[in-house]
Amino acid sequence: MRRTITLSLAAGLLLSLSTAAFAELTPLERLGKSLFFDPIASPDRQACADCHGPAVGFTGPISNVNKHGAVMAGAITTRFGNRKPPSAAYATQSPILHWDTSDELFLGGNFWDGRATGAKLGNPAADQALGPFLNPVEMNNPDKKSVLEQIAGAPYAGLWAQTFGGPIKLNNANTIDREYDRIGLAIAAFEASSEVNPFSSKFDYVEKGQAKFTAAEAWGKELFEGKANCAACHMAPLFTDFSYDNIGTPKNTENPFYSMDQVLLDNGQPINPLGRNWVDPGLGGFLATLPDAFFTALGLDKATQMAENLGKMKVPTLRNIDKRPNAGFGKAYMHNGAFKSLKEVVHFYNTRDVEPWPAPEQLQNVNHDELGNLGMTSAEEDAVVAFLKTLSDGFDPRGAALPAALATTGDDATDAPVGLHVRYLAPGRYQFAYALPAAGSVNVSLFDVAGREVGTLVDGPQAAGSHVVDWSSRSLPQGIYLVNLRAGATQMTQKVLVSR
Repeated sequence: MRRTITLSLAAGLLLSLSTAAFAELTPLERLGKSLFFDPIASPDRQACADCHGPAVGFTGPISNVNKHGAVMAGAITTRFGNRKPPSAAYATQSPILHWDTSDELFLGGNFWDGRATGAKLGNPAADQALGPFLNPVEMNNPDKKSVLEQIAGAPYAGLWAQTFGGPIKLNNANTIDREYDRIGLAIAAFEASSEVNPFSSKFDYVEKGQAKFTAAEAWGKELFEGKANCAACHMAPLFTDFSYDNIGTPKNTENPFYSMDQVLLDNGQPINPLGRNWVDPGLGGFLATLPDAFFTALGLDKATQMAENLGKMKVPTLRNIDKRPNAGFGKAYMHNGAFKSLKEVVHFYNTRDVEPWPAPEQLQNVNHDELGNLGMTSAEEDAVVAFLKTLSDGFDPRGAALPAALATTGDDATDAPVGLHVRYLAPGRYQFAYALPAAGSVNVSLFDVAGREVGTLVDGPQAAGSHVVDWSSRSLPQGIYLVNLRAGATQMTQKVLVSR
């Protein structure tokens, strides 16, 4: 029998239910979050979150884009950049770009090519956050002042004054520069928060002794650290060593940047004059823009470093590598989104030099020492994939064996949904996430603390897999509400705090 909410249950839940709520954000982090989700663009249709979606690990949030070109359109939707969005999660751990004298290579920085060095604000993530606002193929704002004017008129302008001791000032060029830099620092603070970096994957729970790997996952971890050689660059706990490498990734022939020779910027120049002849230079291309003095101070030769780093891309974190809102959601891998599944990625690492893969996009500096002919079987590849899937945040340690308070025992207990998580995105914006082990009828409704239903978000059949429901609370007064999920004979409830 399907159970329904009662007044006593609603009252009890306020005291007894655990939630997936994140630690309270500081004012600087809250400001950064508001900036992250605000479409500060020209035209105003693109926010940071539109390219770095929380539901997919703070990277590309549009399935159909990921399945093809993998590069997100800008605020002017005919304009495209050259690479897929890197993850904004766990990115703040990257050090300032520097020359490592022991290994004789560059480490740190952000963006795929390291151009957000951290030298400006002392934080690569803060430097990175400033770039898209003024990039004509991204958010397309004409200047720093226009960005600040939009923030000054935003509903959260008071939070800026609270954080920095006064409202935004636009007195002169120096003041504008200072205020603009604060945008980057605020966004980086949010990106460094526990909300963006919760360390809540199955891997993390296993490390804490609160969960166990399956046999396949445990085997995959052993291979990851051994035969597959993944841990040579993707070291726990962040699963990156902040270095740069050219692993021989082929071109993504659907990358829209190849057609940007036909799209002009406001100055009449094409976005990509080389068209399909363009080859991504990676870190080497960025190093070419630096002055000779940068290399001289390090005792390096500029021409040599440019040549030796052509085609090398930042080693990304593998955290959230398989995070997606549902099983059918498309993900894209590598800097250009050339690969579409983890199995394809692992098979490439394993067989690049012994099977007929497409040629590398950049032929120079391909790493032949650590990958390309690993000798793994297909079963071993599958085990590595199984381990990689344990790196997604939002794992429910209760797993299939839900506690009695949240599950009904009986014949249909195996159809019980796994977890119900509330994600706070921005003032008035929430997501409710859950997973269904089997297809069936699902109801997701909202109640006030008196047990009165105030809205229905889902009422009908849903497929097995992960699901995310977006919700806006703008029509409701402040207070505590309950979101109730019913699937089969099971129900789960979480509380939601609505504030303004």
